[in-house]
Amino acid sequence: MAAPQTTPLIGALDIGSSKVSALICTSDADGRLRVLGTGQRESRGVKRGFITDMEASEIAVREAVEQAERMATQSIDDVWASFGAGGLTSDLANVEVMLGGHQVEQSDVEELLAAGRQAVDRQGQVVLHANPALYTLDDVGGVKHPVGLHAEKLGVDINVIAANAGPLRNVDLTIRQAHLGVRAIVAAPVATGLAVLSQEERDLGVALVELGAETTNVSLHAGGMLVGLRSIALGARDITDDIACAFGVSRRDAERMKCFHGSAMTSPRDNHEMVEARAQGGDEHAEPMRISRAQLMTVIRQRVEEITGEIEKSLKELGFTGPVGRQVVLTGGGAELKNIADYMQGVLGRAVRVGRPRQITGLPDAHSGPGFSTLVGLALIGHGGPSDIRDIALGQTGARRKAASGGMFSRLIAAMKGDNV
Repeated sequence: MAAPQTTPLIGALDIGSSKVSALICTSDADGRLRVLGTGQRESRGVKRGFITDMEASEIAVREAVEQAERMATQSIDDVWASFGAGGLTSDLANVEVMLGGHQVEQSDVEELLAAGRQAVDRQGQVVLHANPALYTLDDVGGVKHPVGLHAEKLGVDINVIAANAGPLRNVDLTIRQAHLGVRAIVAAPVATGLAVLSQEERDLGVALVELGAETTNVSLHAGGMLVGLRSIALGARDITDDIACAFGVSRRDAERMKCFHGSAMTSPRDNHEMVEARAQGGDEHAEPMRISRAQLMTVIRQRVEEITGEIEKSLKELGFTGPVGRQVVLTGGGAELKNIADYMQGVLGRAVRVGRPRQITGLPDAHSGPGFSTLVGLALIGHGGPSDIRDIALGQTGARRKAASGGMFSRLIAAMKGDNV
């Protein structure tokens, strides 16, 4: 008989437009994450990242989690869930306190963080994250540990990420109807960035492009934190739908054609290579139609060009221009389209690489691709992700830290009800 599990379990749940995936992890004796179970089901009742059919979504959530629990031979009570639909906003809040030239003490830092907790409120929206960056002393940034230094004023920049309450309520209720609690709802770009970006990339400046099934999120990371984001209502499924419409095939066949024969780059050989497909609703015994790969490439390229154009527009809106911060990291299920990174590199004029989630012990190969970056990031956050100003401001004693870690969801619910958090 297996020994009972004493280490707390970490449950991660990514509800996307194409799939619902679940991950159950634990922490080994050396503090490293270890995967116990994974689950995946086709997403139902989700459109462009928004839940549109709660009953269908709840079934998909339940089935994905149950599959992970069977693999782990253990049950979970709650999950860290993602939210990647449009409507996410990001901005910086700067907070300062005057010191009068004396040496910075721990009480000064606590006063600053307490003031920051009041500065992050966003009327009409729910604050999902309020992460403090490095401190500033007399407008000199990059200070990690200000205690003991002298200055006239002490400041901190806080990255605030918020979303509209309605869609978050739908995510919360869907998960609860599957008989699970919600530890926190995490903005997808935050989780994904933690999974695929190095600390050096996040410090120096990098753009993260999550090419999902129906939504593309473009986020800018600099100074160790997310500093801006945009959402585009286009994704890899739009390419699939274009193929299905252009050649009169089913979505399943269109997806197969895209994955096995598709590419973002054309080749002179495309005119000589043929792809077989069966017309939707046609006789299953009839000869399949033959489509040149060049025809398939034409359909794919039209949509890829549109998506890349929107990404380029978003990068310019975020100020991602000039010689600084030329690196772009492409992730999400759409990043698996052959040669898409090379194509975007040519169009954007920047180095583009495909970002895959960092390897954690026991993660199956099937869940190690760019389409599972958000899921892995959720597990990393559950294991001890970026600090939240609202938790830090509660203090550093053991009892207070315990209250803070359990207070994330309470803050979310309070905000949804219209209270200040």
